[in-house]
Amino acid sequence: MDAFVSRKKRRLSQPDQDTAHHTEIAGVSGAEASGDESTDIKLAILVSLHPDIAQDDLLDILVSCDGSIETASSVLSQGSSAEIVTKKRPAPSSSLGVQTSLSSHVLTKFGDGSLAPLKESVNFKRPLPTKKGKTLHLYSPEDIAAHTPCTILLNFLPSKEANELLRELLEESQHFSRYEFQLFNRTVQSPHTACVYVSTPEEYRQQTSEYTYGGTYRSNVRQATPELRSVSRKVQRVVNEEIQNRIRNVYPDGKKLKYQSPKEWRPNAAFVNCYDGPAESVGYHADELTYLGPHPVIGSLSLGVEREFRVRRIVPREEEEEQDPPKSNGGSDSVVKNQKNSNSRADAQGQISIHLPHNSLLIMHAEMQEEWKHAIVPAQTITPHPIAGNRRINITYRWYRDTLHPRYTPRCRCGTHAILRCVQQKQENRGKYMWMCYAGFAPGKEGCSFFQWAEFDDDGNPVGDRTHDVDSAPALSNFSASQ
Repeated sequence: MDAFVSRKKRRLSQPDQDTAHHTEIAGVSGAEASGDESTDIKLAILVSLHPDIAQDDLLDILVSCDGSIETASSVLSQGSSAEIVTKKRPAPSSSLGVQTSLSSHVLTKFGDGSLAPLKESVNFKRPLPTKKGKTLHLYSPEDIAAHTPCTILLNFLPSKEANELLRELLEESQHFSRYEFQLFNRTVQSPHTACVYVSTPEEYRQQTSEYTYGGTYRSNVRQATPELRSVSRKVQRVVNEEIQNRIRNVYPDGKKLKYQSPKEWRPNAAFVNCYDGPAESVGYHADELTYLGPHPVIGSLSLGVEREFRVRRIVPREEEEEQDPPKSNGGSDSVVKNQKNSNSRADAQGQISIHLPHNSLLIMHAEMQEEWKHAIVPAQTITPHPIAGNRRINITYRWYRDTLHPRYTPRCRCGTHAILRCVQQKQENRGKYMWMCYAGFAPGKEGCSFFQWAEFDDDGNPVGDRTHDVDSAPALSNFSASQ
């Protein structure tokens, strides 16, 4: 019961505390505004005013009154304590701390005019009414699948296997590093540590000398560990099953999205991140598409401490200056200014929070990177994990497409590899893809004004004048096949 009460207190206090704005590139959170009083203080006031009512009942009534002491006290004064307790909402029959699905209570209208619970509708992806400056917390896998471009599977691995993988990667994390980037003409570091994993020594060579991330080569690359490879087989199977479920049940006419690959998803690279303590985070961003291609799918496995994963829709706008072919020298100042403006616009719609406990697999579906942004926000407090302590390990399994090997992607006039981005905010070109210079974010480098529209066929493969034979691309090995 104490755990349930604690969860309810936390949920009650969150709406007043979730007004933070996050800088997209630096990943640094602003200070969160606190409410006028904490839930404990509000509860103490109600206890002093109504000492004949149990504390648990007072908390339940406070929750039902949206945290208002005045409203709760008024309700309590209108009837006897027995009547109030009888009328209060029943406790959920599910396990402690798990939200009952909203889709069980919301009705939807079918084509024949009949009504049924939302969860019975085939195409139930209706946005929830998020509010400006507020965070809507979703706990049920049903609600997460219905209202975000994500699927979550709890208790994904057998407990022993999840713990073995966690221990293996905690040991590996001592070799992780913070990547550096340039911001306002100074070099800053990422607010968490990370490492890239591939299968073979040859792929290690390619990752450190051919593949670039954010305009720079990564030096921190390691070969996949035994447990990382073993788990990838189950991740591959489940992700492909969920891709087909989403195509069948959510996408228009039961067909894949344009540019989404029809091939089997095969993880051949992984980014492993370590968040050591509640302050470590990553700001709002969409994952780089350069080697993933349009409409990619990513399987994200969380181990250790539970953290919040927040998502928000990308709000389109009509202004001319943002997401057009760049007219500047590729420096970061103008881009950061645009992204701060984007933060303000997106905040007008609010955000959705998904809690990622130990041993949960989150699948970011094909529309995620083009239409949404995501973040791991700093936490005020965390509950230590018996194995990981204050640390969270996150594995993002990715499929790098053979047709987007760096040997076949454009180079900027400054000699660096161009990156692939999607127009997200200007309505006129929204959904189009572009190659552009990103060297302005690399420490010690200056970017150029290189820009080129990217063209793909319906399956997401590049089209146009290609001078290379794609079949000769040195493809990365599937983690499962390389065991």
